[in-house]
Amino acid sequence: LSHELEESADILNPRMPNPTNARYEEWALWFQRCEKLLQDDVILIGHSLGGIFLAKYLSENTFSKRILATILVAAPFNDVSTEESLTDFALPDSLDRFAQQGGAIYIIQSTDDPIVPAGEAEKYARALPQSTQMMFTDRQHFHQETFPELCELIASL
Repeated sequence: LSHELEESADILNPRMPNPTNARYEEWALWFQRCEKLLQDDVILIGHSLGGIFLAKYLSENTFSKRILATILVAAPFNDVSTEESLTDFALPDSLDRFAQQGGAIYIIQSTDDPIVPAGEAEKYARALPQSTQMMFTDRQHFHQETFPELCELIASL
């Protein structure tokens, strides 16, 4: 994204602490520091664990900037069969606050994802009925070099 959108957007790609032993509270503290660097009409993108983090954080906290859109890519909805437990990242019963402040919400998933089952996107769709779903069949966990559809989506916002 940085290369594709460098002329049309300022991109902040924070490295969250302890990615191999992630703890929600550590990520929340780090994200709060990053929030101060952002401007109104920000587009937030979370991939995998970053996606469930954004859903949880925006459901439990008031974000100080106006969010134009939130894009969750291959985000687990709950503790699915993964290499690590998502207990720290468990979503609250309601995602209403996320829906209210998350701007336009997009859920992106691939049916052949070996890490996050496609059914997780369906859970987000039920919890966030106003969200837009983008389903792919051949992207696995979205570890590709380019993602032109995501770039097009961002440019359209």
